[in-house]
Amino acid sequence: MTSVLRAQGLGKRYGRRWALRECTIDIPAGHVVGLVGPNGAGKTTLLKLAAGQLEPTAGDITVLGGRPGGSPAQLAKVGFVAQDTPVYAGLTVAEHLRLGARLNPRWDDAMARERIARIGLAPAQRAGRLSGGQRAQLALTLGLAKRPELLILDEPVASLDPLARREFLQGLMEAVAEHELSVVLSSHLVSDLERVCDFLIVLVGSRVPVAAETERLLATHYRLTGPRRDPDRLPAGQHVVSARHTDRQSTYVIRTDASIHDPAWTVGQLSLEDLVLAYMEKRPAESRRVALEVQR
Repeated sequence: MTSVLRAQGLGKRYGRRWALRECTIDIPAGHVVGLVGPNGAGKTTLLKLAAGQLEPTAGDITVLGGRPGGSPAQLAKVGFVAQDTPVYAGLTVAEHLRLGARLNPRWDDAMARERIARIGLAPAQRAGRLSGGQRAQLALTLGLAKRPELLILDEPVASLDPLARREFLQGLMEAVAEHELSVVLSSHLVSDLERVCDFLIVLVGSRVPVAAETERLLATHYRLTGPRRDPDRLPAGQHVVSARHTDRQSTYVIRTDASIHDPAWTVGQLSLEDLVLAYMEKRPAESRRVALEVQR
């Protein structure tokens, strides 16, 4: 499987504080990848390292087979839309497109202009007068018109209303289908990831407890509810992701490739949000152990 991003023991330190430490990750090509995790897990730092905006303190990272930001050709392969969907308030929409054409050797001006017209942005309008959704669409257009092989989006819809989020994600999926690019999208809004992502990575405390196609994840994770039972009494093939107990009842989220036949359990399917929350509840040491199990 070809990787668009691969990191081994990756770390970034600011003074005495590690924003990312000992992160090992392998992101496959040809997917829309959702990257999710709690605040402080290192998601933004990882994406900035991948975009070449930061230099690692420790470990190694390659993007599309090369060092991030290592050359103009390498930079041209990656599009990046930061968390605040940055645009220049004093520049018009048309001036943003001209600037993009000057800075990017693979710039697709026809696509940029067609997309701006399709989403209803007036070329003469200054970016500072656009709505949040319009600024996000302009930033996405600039990223797409680079014709990147990998598009990195760091929580691009976090501040948008539901309608603007839907329009942004719809435009993203249309671009993915048309241009066959790989995407890494970080977000706290798991419902949005569920709509657009076919591969999920959970990052907790710089560890990756789970990384797989969403279809496979949902097919191999279950919620078990029944009489109180200690985890060591579960079958060997049922790997506990999270557990909750009362005096009389146990509720487990488990991962298993086998069928569950125990009549004592009520077996339920998980939503992607349920699955993400179960992994985010785990402590880092537990996440490391489960990650090794998932990879086997």
